Amino acid sequence: MHPIFRSLVLALGLVAAGSAAAQDVPPTLKRIADTGTISLGHRESSIPFSYYDDNQQVIGYSQELMLKVADAVKAELKLPALNIKLVPVTSQNRIPLVQNGTVDLECGSTSNTVERARQVSFSNSIFVVGTRLMTKKTSGVNDFADLAGKNVVVTAGTTSERLLRRYNEEKGLKMNIISAKDHGESFLTLETGRAVAFMMDDALLYGERAKAKRPDDWTVVGTPMSQEAYGCMLRKDDAGFKKVVDAAIAKLMTSGEAAKVYDKWFNKPIPPKGLNLAWPASDGVLSLFKNPNDKPLE
Repeated sequence: MHPIFRSLVLALGLVAAGSAAAQDVPPTLKRIADTGTISLGHRESSIPFSYYDDNQQVIGYSQELMLKVADAVKAELKLPALNIKLVPVTSQNRIPLVQNGTVDLECGSTSNTVERARQVSFSNSIFVVGTRLMTKKTSGVNDFADLAGKNVVVTAGTTSERLLRRYNEEKGLKMNIISAKDHGESFLTLETGRAVAFMMDDALLYGERAKAKRPDDWTVVGTPMSQEAYGCMLRKDDAGFKKVVDAAIAKLMTSGEAAKVYDKWFNKPIPPKGLNLAWPASDGVLSLFKNPNDKPLE
């Protein structure tokens, strides 16, 4: 065989092998039943959804709901015990880790979007947010138009980053957009004066404000650029696992259990500083509790 054709055959073989490997990931429920373990993806600094407390324990609204879903999986499979493997994820690696089987379910602060739904599946939504700005009360920034020519920070790999870059280009505002690795680093960039505003989902902004050295110095402003629904990610084309996850979340929503979890994390003092976000559930969240669904809002 000519060397060129031999190389082509080899390359095609490698592609086929890669595709087969991707297809060989067992259906999630079978793998959980066989191993007695479920791998849950969590965030490290998405207050109050999924983050570390002072003891490096994973806590938060999304984390609590995810653990309740894991209980439902355990009951569905009639397992005497279920080992929980916690896997930290970032905005940049969360989708690949779900796709390659490292993470079975990721519940943090991930927006359900049409683009992402081509790569992974989303559960029934667990929260509704709007994308806004956090800035110093004395900054003079009240809305996105005030950011012309200024440094603005956003967390890399998020829908907020995509929205902000598109807005900057369309409006010709000549912002200097800084991409930080996670929400904690984004807020640090703001807090240390390297940016005049931090764009992100409003709930996350309130969470970062709650851990600030001087929370009263900061305010959340601006007309929401978008409204988005958070969901839990799981692998595509795994209808059996999605059915169990969706049913568990729907039960949490309609039974009033999710409302209690919401109250705990948004209307009561939370770690690390015991501050209260004092943020009553929005109409979007209340509607979601009444009518659970897995539809994106963008």
